[in-house]
Amino acid sequence: MKKIILLIGLISLAGCKSLSIPAPTDKEIENVASFSGQQVTGLSISDRGRMFANFPRWRKGVENSVVEVLENGSSNAYPNKSWNTWEVGSPAKDSVFIGVQSVLAFENDLYVLDTRNSLFQGVIDNPRIFVFDLENNNLKRTYILEDASFHSDSYINDLRIDKKKQKVYLTDSGHAGIIVLDLKTGASNRVLNDHYSTLTETDHLTIDGKKWKNVIHSDGIALDTENDILYYHALTGYSLYAISTDVLVNGTSKEIEKGVKLIAKTSAPDGMILDKKGNLYLADLENHSIMKFNISSNLITDLAKGEKIRWADTFSIYQDELYFTNSRINEINGEITNIDFTINKIKI
Repeated sequence: MKKIILLIGLISLAGCKSLSIPAPTDKEIENVASFSGQQVTGLSISDRGRMFANFPRWRKGVENSVVEVLENGSSNAYPNKSWNTWEVGSPAKDSVFIGVQSVLAFENDLYVLDTRNSLFQGVIDNPRIFVFDLENNNLKRTYILEDASFHSDSYINDLRIDKKKQKVYLTDSGHAGIIVLDLKTGASNRVLNDHYSTLTETDHLTIDGKKWKNVIHSDGIALDTENDILYYHALTGYSLYAISTDVLVNGTSKEIEKGVKLIAKTSAPDGMILDKKGNLYLADLENHSIMKFNISSNLITDLAKGEKIRWADTFSIYQDELYFTNSRINEINGEITNIDFTINKIKI
């Protein structure tokens, strides 16, 4: 049957168009791993196919902050059990994970972003990035954010590596802003602090007819290394922004603020990722969907939709398949012991 494509219209100042195209069904979404009573958020797959996931310390009872997921769906504490032994109330140390929010496999290293903010009770120690060598799983370097680059209520959310400029870009979803860290010197600075582009736009989302009340600032982040553009998005918001990394790295505060561009009005997402063809993938949290935004043609379409998408949190791409975590954040009202959180994948 011939597919009929319906042009919905322009939905952004940049001329972005939304197309209604039949999305893959639940049957085409494959389960990769399941975690009972452990809320997975972060996910990353290395160039060699090693899969890593993380579990934020949003509550007590986190078994492991970081795991390596094996081919059969089982998982092991990464890099070992010792690194995952910290408990709420214990002293902060540089040899344990306290509140891991994201993991990112880049080349042959694993970057582990530790918010140092457990139970959302505030930062107890400078947020840091632990870098592990995937050849031997040993700690290679620790980057500690400088005092001026974060706030006491910061929750450093996600990161992207810019090899060309030797920088790391991080979003702060607790206190709106972006952090730029130098991979060579370890120096870090904060930009777009409380800027309109990093601030939330609403105090709630509506999912399955119910209000999920929360305020989450700059959250999702994606890096176009070919065109030197950083994309970012508040979680409780509907605006996708971008800035040239040249301006972000070299500009003054005023130049950086003026360099921000509104790219499109979109769904409210969590994580984001760009593929090699320039397609940006982001969730539509309010409609159990994953969206595909072709930036060059300014078209947004449904990649997948259905009940197997339960707050698509973080994405990773490996061998033309999009992997995502289902963190089910809006469904949590108390204990999570009997709730399953999953990693799923779909062909792109």
